[in-house]
Amino acid sequence: MANIELRNVRKSFGAFDVIKGIDLDIRKGEFMVFVGPSGCGKSTLLRLIAGLETITSGDLIFDGERMNNLVPSKRGIAMVFQSYALYPHMNVFDNMAFGLKLANSTPTETRKRVEKAADMLQIGHLLDRLPRQLSGGQRQRVAIGRAIVRDPRVFLFDEPLSNLDAALRVATRLEIAKLHHDMRDVTMIYVTHDQVEAMTLADRICVLRDGVVEQVGTPSELYERPNSLFVAGFIGSPKMNFLNGRLAGAHGCHTLGIRSEHIDIVDESAIWRGGVIHAEELGSDNYLFVDIGAQDPIVVRQAGKRQIPYGTKIGLRPVADHLHRFDERGTPIR
Repeated sequence: MANIELRNVRKSFGAFDVIKGIDLDIRKGEFMVFVGPSGCGKSTLLRLIAGLETITSGDLIFDGERMNNLVPSKRGIAMVFQSYALYPHMNVFDNMAFGLKLANSTPTETRKRVEKAADMLQIGHLLDRLPRQLSGGQRQRVAIGRAIVRDPRVFLFDEPLSNLDAALRVATRLEIAKLHHDMRDVTMIYVTHDQVEAMTLADRICVLRDGVVEQVGTPSELYERPNSLFVAGFIGSPKMNFLNGRLAGAHGCHTLGIRSEHIDIVDESAIWRGGVIHAEELGSDNYLFVDIGAQDPIVVRQAGKRQIPYGTKIGLRPVADHLHRFDERGTPIR
């Protein structure tokens, strides 16, 4: 495993600054997830760690050793790409064994490592098949297996599930979670735009915005105690409700935030009232979209199957202990 340090790391493409001075510590054996909107620099940052892009300035350090000028093959990393990147003319075994053969591993050692990784990922029965004979989820597990056999210090995942359908994403996410538990001696860094992947896989999440770090913390820390309006709106699905104007002013702030599960439907003690303009039924939960006169409808989560018809006027009361207040700069008011 490796302890990774980034010290004022910057990356520019010509006059365009993509990574604007990032300081970050990634602990040995940790599962770190990079999230952020498109163009925030998360994939570029991963490629800098991998050595696939050169660092413009700053230092990348693995276990006290500066990595900036070390070629990717010498860094002890293995990378899993979004596009699988399998050789179409090679069967699963040869795809997984390719890197070992380049490293002059013996046939006996190569077979041992490939079969061990295949068993871990439950693809041992697929070793003789070609990539075109596999489903998308199976191809991605082969790509992960190819990385495992290299016995890396650091695993890098670049949106590995984005090409899979919903059911396969869930199944493959479970495989990656199991992999993390089975390989506690490997540091893992994972790039995604998917909220569920970030919240369920990460030991810690690094939220990026415009090439800088907005906040680093555990999933619960980011969800419950965001340190900016941006993080509050980005982490969580559905996103946090935001109220401005008189509705926020009544609570002494410029912007008032409240999550959908922290709003009660009440009669006598209502603070806000409005009409139901849409409902989304998701089986165990319902989400009501209520027009209370704010800029956007407020989203209210209900447990169970209570149905409230379109147009019904209801009263709402936020749970006081779960209000998030922000000033005009988007900074939390504690």
